[in-house]
Amino acid sequence: MASHRKSRTPGTRVAGIRTPALATAALTSVALLSQTADAAPGEDRPSLEEVEKKVGDLYRQAESATEKYNAAKEQTTKQRKRVDTLLDDVAQRTQKLNEARAELGSYAAAQYRTGAGLPDTATFLLAETPQDIFDQRQVLDRMTGRQKAAVDDYVTQQTETMKKRQEATESLRTLTETQGDLKTAKATVQKKLADARELLSKLTAEEKARLAAIEKRKQEEAARKAAELARQQAEQEQAREEAAQQGGGASEGSGSGSTGSTGTPPADSSYGTKAEKALAFARAQIGKPYVWGATGPGSYDCSGLTQAAWKAAGVSLPRTTYDQVNAGTTVPVSQAQPGDLVFFYDDVTHVGIYIGNGMMIHAPKPGTYVREESVYYDGDSAIHSIVRPA
Repeated sequence: MASHRKSRTPGTRVAGIRTPALATAALTSVALLSQTADAAPGEDRPSLEEVEKKVGDLYRQAESATEKYNAAKEQTTKQRKRVDTLLDDVAQRTQKLNEARAELGSYAAAQYRTGAGLPDTATFLLAETPQDIFDQRQVLDRMTGRQKAAVDDYVTQQTETMKKRQEATESLRTLTETQGDLKTAKATVQKKLADARELLSKLTAEEKARLAAIEKRKQEEAARKAAELARQQAEQEQAREEAAQQGGGASEGSGSGSTGSTGTPPADSSYGTKAEKALAFARAQIGKPYVWGATGPGSYDCSGLTQAAWKAAGVSLPRTTYDQVNAGTTVPVSQAQPGDLVFFYDDVTHVGIYIGNGMMIHAPKPGTYVREESVYYDGDSAIHSIVRPA
């Protein structure tokens, strides 16, 4: 579907450190903005609508960069663990290699002591009795078998150790690249937020008031659509119950019957139990600040909140929105159940957790806090999909 670009609540928080709230009066109150800009006479200023769209785009881009940061951070953590494991393995194999080398050395010394390196004629001539010759041969035969096994073990250990060292070197290179991606994503987030702050600082008090009125109308429309979705879902639920009753009666009479229901069936009781736990956790986080890259417990970004909520219900979700959207069954918006994940935008860069009646709990963006809000907060075309994760 086409992406629906609309403004979001401005604000910023960089690398977990609070900075002055970046919010227009359209999103919070005029008092949250400490600066106004006096445009020079005749200066070519963008229209209010252009500023609103640009700020919204910047926050969208920052959120996209945040998910890339999350992915790079997760990959860095996994790669670091792999490198540590490989280095430990190399150390253990090196120890075994040294032990095999020492065993070979002991065989070489034994050969020297027993005269194993002498020709057969010399051995015969130097032996005091025929029994001595027989005993030496027996010892050498046994030693030769063990020596061959020791040599084979040494070669094997040497080959495997070299292979693991190469793997460790490659993993270290990959780790360095991933750390570079992490640094780039972090810088991108910070740049987008700084650009949004600069734009907002140039708004006049009158422009802030106009934005406040625009945002109020958007919120009212989002609330109206949420109420309409709640009404539709209530009607569908009633139809399912009636169909179930009719189907039960028909089954008793004829052994068959149609349920008459449409769409996706309701979630089962086990899902409902897990969803209640996830929602209880999410509600307890309301009021905590959004911080990009955060996974709790004091702050969250959008996917960090949904991951933590479902973890409290015993369900493991991936870290990023890109992966969470594939971690369950997609259902129609009209069939959304409490606990389902609501994804937004074509690039799947935002997610919230559905609580029913067209509402969700989510961590919106920098400068805001975890809150309940209509799933239509950015328009119906902004909704990408609904996913049932368990």
